[in-house]
Amino acid sequence: MMTRILKRTALASAIAGICLTATLSHGASHREAPFITEIPKVDATDFYMFRSYETGREDYVTLIANYLPLQDAYGGPNYFDLDSDAIYEIHIDNDGNAQEDITFQIRFSDVQNDLQLNVGDAGETKAVSVPLKNIGGIGPTATDTDNVQARQEYEITVIRGDRRTGTHETVVNSTTGTTSFRKPLDNIGGKSFGDYQAYADDHIYSMAIPGCNVDGKVFVGQRKEAFAVNLGEIFDLVNTDPLGARDAEGAGDLADKNVTSLALEVPTACLTGTAVNGNGEPVIGAWTTASVRQARVINPDPMANGKGATVEGGAWAQVSRLGMPLVNEVVIGLKDKDAFNASQPMNDGQFIDYVTHPTLPELLEILFGVTAPNNFPRQDLVTAFLTGVPDVNMPVGVTASEMLRLNPAIAATAAASQNDLGVLGGDNAGFPNGRRPVDDTVDVSLRVAMGVLADPADAPDGDLAYTDGVQLDASELQTIFPYLATPLAGSPN
Repeated sequence: MMTRILKRTALASAIAGICLTATLSHGASHREAPFITEIPKVDATDFYMFRSYETGREDYVTLIANYLPLQDAYGGPNYFDLDSDAIYEIHIDNDGNAQEDITFQIRFSDVQNDLQLNVGDAGETKAVSVPLKNIGGIGPTATDTDNVQARQEYEITVIRGDRRTGTHETVVNSTTGTTSFRKPLDNIGGKSFGDYQAYADDHIYSMAIPGCNVDGKVFVGQRKEAFAVNLGEIFDLVNTDPLGARDAEGAGDLADKNVTSLALEVPTACLTGTAVNGNGEPVIGAWTTASVRQARVINPDPMANGKGATVEGGAWAQVSRLGMPLVNEVVIGLKDKDAFNASQPMNDGQFIDYVTHPTLPELLEILFGVTAPNNFPRQDLVTAFLTGVPDVNMPVGVTASEMLRLNPAIAATAAASQNDLGVLGGDNAGFPNGRRPVDDTVDVSLRVAMGVLADPADAPDGDLAYTDGVQLDASELQTIFPYLATPLAGSPN
């Protein structure tokens, strides 16, 4: 019964599948709004939330917020640090009112170790700073940093209530007994790292979350991009066969890219609240945001006063937002994309027309001669897009708003048995009941947009197997935390 309900009422997650408009979008949420293209370090690319399927971790929920898109592994000498002048946050709504009840806030700090070489003839040498991040091998442990010139650490704060005015408490690194956590360097290459996976794994920490009786886990660092999408052909007015084989184009245009993940594994009991579905099962809503200071002044002489390239100040201003995949790309009009990134779920009523009268199906009708659904307003999309599915992941009395929603009472599906079409494929532990790395949200969303959930009389082509022709090879994912694969190396061994 649950599978049938999910299939027919609202797999509409975030409507849409692929952006056909002339936007600056580049993936799940890669460069999706004009302003965010200017500050890629705070560009949220993908957000995942799922019941942990690692053996023995069934009582945990994994949250992964990916940032800084389209990383080429060879991107030295600076590679891909996150912004130490920004805050990165994962918000939890556990009472269904479209406002955060718990926020995990992560702030980065830069750690500099000025490495110098003595250069010159004997007796006339000068100590000169080197231009590289490292001057020798690194690892295999997180503390092997003698050869590292620049790296990052971070602190985590759990906030209960409003993200700015609520109660702030510091998360403790249970592994080290401190309040700081280390971010591994990006995968520079095989000469710098003898075993990058072992080095990165040593940056998985246990964390003591205030208010929780059981520790969680955290990993923040570079991972291999897992979002499968056929970017080049899709943005060329879908220059592919949307009814062809699902794997016709292989792994997609992001298969050679990395991304930076903020991965948390939190005891389920620490996240759930008063929000329950019609069967009394808990429902968690979540989304990620990044914020920067309102004021930024370019420093004309960074060396002279020690302030660095910029001076930041003022209140925090949200510049990135991501819950459901593909929303700002294919639902929100180009003129409102920056506004959506700055908005909060409780104010999503201002974007309702984009949901009830979506443009993607009309574009597909024009380009391929298929028939778009005609059941306006699209209530089939509103249900899951703004409320969740009744008796599954829709809280009783929910305030309509866009976010990823999860019913953690639904058992996790073992990695080997997961269906990448999620609920459409009969796997209720997948999208849109949360989202796992394997879930093919492009294919699912294309089918939803074209009416797979609607009455066939309103969507005569709704049962066609729409696809972008790209599938992720699930075997490259890890089956344990942090689930996403080891990043590609900038240089081979």
